[in-house]
Amino acid sequence: MRIVVAISGASGASLGLRALEWMPESIERYAIISDHARVVLEKEQALSPVLPKGVTLLDDRDISAGPASGSYRLDGMLLAPCSMNSLAKIACGVADTLSTRAAAVMIKEQRRLVLAPREMPLDAIALENMLKLARLGVVIAPPMVGYYAAIDSLEKLERFIVGRWLDQLGISHDLFRRWR
Repeated sequence: MRIVVAISGASGASLGLRALEWMPESIERYAIISDHARVVLEKEQALSPVLPKGVTLLDDRDISAGPASGSYRLDGMLLAPCSMNSLAKIACGVADTLSTRAAAVMIKEQRRLVLAPREMPLDAIALENMLKLARLGVVIAPPMVGYYAAIDSLEKLERFIVGRWLDQLGISHDLFRRWR
């Protein structure tokens, strides 16, 4: 299985790093980290992105990288968190970065694309963009909590959110307690 995780400049950029960390090492994992995501990571957690072992970092400015082509077989893509800027670009077909180009390719090739919009409250423009993408088969999966998962710590919250994203990508895991 080959998965790309793109991290845009929305609050919660560390969740994208967690997704890469908690995916099984048997998965071929790629990361795309936008310049804005790097700023968010620095401001929110005072850290530079550190990728887990085995993850290949791709430059968001390199629209000639593998995920920019439909012939480059990806099994899925997660954009987490997904800024409203990235969401709008994808909804309107603007493919000016590797992240947005890879998302456009996933849509055109009818492959699994999971977007994790991170904004609150949501305005009508963002909701319309999400609806437009959902009608195209894109999974819209904001980082929301499921209280049945016995969440009593930030790590358990992150494990639940990332686990639900991995579910949408068809990746087996045991990150959280499921509904019984």
